[in-house]
Amino acid sequence: MTDLPTPPSQRLDGRIALVTGASSGIGQGCAVALADAGAHVVCAARGTERLNETVEAMTAKGWSAEALPLDLADLDAMEAALERRVFDIVVNAAGTTFPGLAFDTSPEEFDRVISLNLRAAYFLSTTCATALRDAGKPGSIIHISSQMGHVGGRERTLYCASKWGLEGMVRAMALEWAEYDIRVNTIAPTFIRTPLTAPTFARPEQVAWIKDKIKLGRVGEVSDIMGAALYLASDASAMVTGTSMIIDGGWTAD
Repeated sequence: MTDLPTPPSQRLDGRIALVTGASSGIGQGCAVALADAGAHVVCAARGTERLNETVEAMTAKGWSAEALPLDLADLDAMEAALERRVFDIVVNAAGTTFPGLAFDTSPEEFDRVISLNLRAAYFLSTTCATALRDAGKPGSIIHISSQMGHVGGRERTLYCASKWGLEGMVRAMALEWAEYDIRVNTIAPTFIRTPLTAPTFARPEQVAWIKDKIKLGRVGEVSDIMGAALYLASDASAMVTGTSMIIDGGWTAD
């Protein structure tokens, strides 16, 4: 009788996940994917009203979820909120953008984007990884990056700077934390229809440019990211760290 390999499970029963930016868009989709797989999901975001609505809708489905109002850019508040909490899974989907030319970028806009997209991501990672290390537990930290962390784009200079920095950060952290079985990866989507990207999709010339770049011929949806988050959070990706899962419909293959 031939012994067949056992497929790894993508169930997350008994695990606790933190998802930032969980009140809408990609973050909300990731929170749903993890909860549906059995995790208890701590949903964090700045907007309390939408956050509570998300958690209420999730618990109505029978999933385990709680709301954590949190401004990640406030490092003191973030560290206080996460103190003494150990998360098996962290999905950082909080982020912002500045669609504009480099010539037009003010120091204030620079600080706003870098503060959330890179600075907050850095210290969220170290805070959660330290808790895992001290508890002697493995973990998976996932950052929502962007295809713009792998290529350049007109009117995306500041955003690219933040996401290229994020990609380098993740690779270095993966090397440092591998000995503790703490995996760190990114998901790098193309343009996804979310409230954050609504202004871009309101511009016909931008939509034409995007569709020309995406070889599969359509814009991305939140559902296109949910499976990747579940994979990287679960034992199915136990050998995956320090890499980026690019979900861009072939944009960067050209």
